[in-house]
Parts: sequence; structure tokens; C-alpha cells
Amino acid sequence: MPATLAQLLARPELGLRLLTAGDVGELDTPLSWAHSSDLPDPTPFLSPGQVLLVTGTPEEVDPYVSRLVEHGIAGLGFGTEVVRDTPEPLVEACARHGLPLFKVPYRTPFIAVARFVADRLAADAYARNTWALRASRAISLAALRPDALGSVLAELARQIDRPVALFGADGTLDRLAPSGSVDAAARAVLSAAAEPLLRSRRRAAGTATTAAGPFSLQTLGAAGRLRGVLAIGSEGLDQAAQQVVTGVVALAGLALEQSRATDAARARLRTAVWRALLAGDLPLAEAVAEPVLGALPEQPARVTVLHGAAAAAAADWLEAGGDGFFARDGQDLIVLGADPETVAELAERFELRGGSSAPVGYAALASGVTQAGVAARRSTRDEPVPSFDDVAAAGMLALLQTPDARAVAATALAPLAEADPALPGILRTWLDADGVYDVAARRLGMHRHTLRARVADAERLLGRDLGGFAARADLYAALRAAE
Repeated sequence: MPATLAQLLARPELGLRLLTAGDVGELDTPLSWAHSSDLPDPTPFLSPGQVLLVTGTPEEVDPYVSRLVEHGIAGLGFGTEVVRDTPEPLVEACARHGLPLFKVPYRTPFIAVARFVADRLAADAYARNTWALRASRAISLAALRPDALGSVLAELARQIDRPVALFGADGTLDRLAPSGSVDAAARAVLSAAAEPLLRSRRRAAGTATTAAGPFSLQTLGAAGRLRGVLAIGSEGLDQAAQQVVTGVVALAGLALEQSRATDAARARLRTAVWRALLAGDLPLAEAVAEPVLGALPEQPARVTVLHGAAAAAAADWLEAGGDGFFARDGQDLIVLGADPETVAELAERFELRGGSSAPVGYAALASGVTQAGVAARRSTRDEPVPSFDDVAAAGMLALLQTPDARAVAATALAPLAEADPALPGILRTWLDADGVYDVAARRLGMHRHTLRARVADAERLLGRDLGGFAARADLYAALRAAE
């Protein structure tokens, strides 16, 4: 530890004597340096935690001492017999403002006081650097154990005497060292703080304050495919401890990245299982999946097809704790049997688009993929993953709400709109009334003969007879698509 004012005063060779009472100020505060200055206001050249040595004081002693205290000066040493003995107003002002004042005898040069503080700082720095080397070596040896990551985090917690928590890519607690060092409330706070870092999908750092103390948070993994967040108790960590922590962050990131080879093998296995299911070979898919990936979802199951730039990161997130079966198929992410809440969270977190099928049996997975594709074409910013159930419930005419259908409808209806902008609306009302002129005329507020004339105008403009069902259905579809 650096020297304290109490230790400085206890050195017999220096001959220092405390002039204020023992309860004035904090005598056990570590000293960062000792500096001498007789300037009327030396605070611009001082740092908090330093000792100031003087041989004289300004005429206005009280404001002078007040400035020193506000600046965080740990103590004031007055060199006697250079100009005069310690002035009583200075003693009173220091006692009043809580600044320890000590006497430096004429025989003790200021450099001796500064050297004692500097030597203790150097010794402390050497001790901390030595500790950092030992701690780093112990952590490196821990990395050779079977559970390398868990051993490294446990050794770090032991070396810095602070809790260490690792949150996975899904934001859930993966490891905690020492076990039970963070209660449920603190874990919830840390998980909430890790969440935005993971959602950003960029390398980032943050902080969180819990009942167990403050924590620093650091993402692990490459940008776009974060592997987790490391939370480390940060209260009172000095530079040496921070260096050790930095090394562990690198080690933890490396350990997680090294698991990508295993993850890649699992991803290829998932793809093989999915293609076996599509090929209709359910026994093979089950035999391959169950020992490594677990049992396949029960039938019938929804098929969700998702795509987007972050599909790989979404697969990592599912690997960390998602439900159902998933696999990559080309650029698409296939999710089988996941609940709608999981799918919605996945799409929102990773900005994915896609669609979900109706529940289908494994024998009809190809049909499920087709349904998911149909639903995906209806995706919007507000509904990124629509369900085929909703598409089917909306009926066939809802499928006309596509850019292609609107373009064809606009071309087909252009003669009507050019002749009379109100004519498409009149025809829509007529068709909604099942082509019954009396009913449609009442709704439009016109005579039925006038309506017949307008329909005849439309037949002339379109070049087709609207007396048959097919022509009326085609016109109705165009009017619906143009809405």
C-alpha cells in the first residue's frame, strides 16, 4: 500500500509532529505524492491525495486552507525556523476545516518527506506488478484445465477477490464465480445491463451498479456474432488488477471463439438433419439428431423461415438457449416447432424477416416451407414474421396486396380513372351489391338507369362485357388490388 499520513508521521528519522488533533482529517488516507510550494494558491499544480509542504502562508489563511481541503489535499506540512515557527492562525484554520497539519523541523529537508512517499509508491507499484505477474501466471495455468473457461473465471475471481459472471449470447447467466456470490436481484440487474450490449451486436463495454457493488461489463466475441458478456466486480480495482482483467477478457474471448469449430460442426449436423427431414427420411433424422441435438419437436410443428444479415448471430442465440429445432439452409434460418414469442423475439433482436407455416407433419415439411414463403411475402416492418394461418384466414383476395398485383390493376383500371375518377368507386359499390342495380343505386344515391349507363360506359372503356361472372370477378380483383 502507498504511504499514509499516519505512517509518515511515525517515521522517527523525519521528526514530524502533528499540530492538529488526531481526529482532524483522515490520517489513514493513502498519499499519492508530496509537493512543496509557497504560492498563494498552489491548487492548480496539485492533485487530490497529495501532501503539501510550505514554509509560509498567505495573509488570508482561512480561504487558503479552505481551497486546499476542497481540492482534496491529504495533509499540510509546515517547515519551521525557515521563516518563522508555525503561525497559530494556520493551526486554527486547519482544525476548523479538517485538514491535518504537521510540523517539519528545520533539520528535515522537504525532499526527505517526498522521498519517503515516493519510495513507498515505488514499492507498492513493484508489489502490484509482481502480483499481476503471479495472477496472470495462475490464470494461464487455469486455462490448461479441462473446463478452461470456467477455471479461468474462477481463478480471476480468486485473484481479484471480486465476483465474476459470464452471460451467454442469449443474455442468461452461464457461469458465476465464486458460486453464490451474486444474489438473484443482482443477477437480474446484470442481465438487464448485458441485454443492450448483446442487442447492439458490436463490441462494447458498460457498467452496472448492484447490491453486490459496481460491475464492469465487456462483450466477448467478434462484432456481429457476440458470444456473451463478462461482468466483473470493479469496486476498488487498481491498474494492476485492471491489467489482469484485460488479459482474462482476451482469454475468455479466445476460449469462446475456439468453440466455433464445434459450433460449425453442430451447424452442419443441423443442416443435414433438416435436409433428411425434407427428404422424408424421418428415422435417419431422429437417429442423427437425438444423441447430439436432442429430440425433434413433436408433430405437427410450425416451420419458420427467416432471412437477414444477422441470421448467423440469430443461430448462435438459439444455440445458447432457444427452444425447438433450428438449422441453416443456405442463407435462410429454419426454425421448427418454436413458439411464436421466441420467433418474434428472434426477429426483433436480429432484424430478421420471414414467415411461419401452419402446423404441419414431418411428411408435409415441403408444404410447410412453401407456406412459410407465402407468409414471408406478406412481412412488413410492423409484422416481420406473419403466419400462414393469418394469410389463409384473409382469403384469396388478400393475396392481391402485392406490388405486382397493384401494378397490373393500375394499368387495367387506368381508362376508367382517366374518363371519370369516380367511376372505379361506382363499379366497386355495384359489385359489392352483387351486381343488383336497385341496391347499388340506393347506396350511391343515384337512379338505377343512371347506374346502368355508367356501367355501360365502363364496359365501353374496358372493352369487355361485365354481364358474366368471370369478367366481374376480374374487375373486382383489380379494384381490390388497387386499394
